[in-house]
Amino acid sequence: MIQRIQSVWLLLAAIFAAITFSVPFYVGTPLSADIAPQLTAKSNMLLIVLTVLTGLTAFASIFLFENRKLQLKVAVAGLVLTLALLTDYILQLKYFTAGAFALSCVLHFGILGLYILAIRGIRKDQKLIKSLDRLR
Repeated sequence: MIQRIQSVWLLLAAIFAAITFSVPFYVGTPLSADIAPQLTAKSNMLLIVLTVLTGLTAFASIFLFENRKLQLKVAVAGLVLTLALLTDYILQLKYFTAGAFALSCVLHFGILGLYILAIRGIRKDQKLIKSLDRLR
């Protein structure tokens, strides 16, 4: 399980998703006093749900190493969830008048990159198994 490189990528994606609960994506001046000056994964319910689903999808995908087709589907679903999460973060920026992206927003894009690397690794494994089956 851990011998495959995509397991490492998926584990890192799950860890990055957990870290995003404590680090900001954007820091600025909110439009109203009800909004916190930092945009984190805990800012609203949709961000919480998408972040948890992104992390759980990455973590669950690690243990699907025996069924590569299902692992690939779950990893692609995680990639789509990550894109939805990033889209929601960008949409939340309209509630700020001024500010800047925090350096820790790189973690969110890192999750996206890690999912892509994991999907490439899973596909490479599938290709290898197909070529070995042809040799038999």
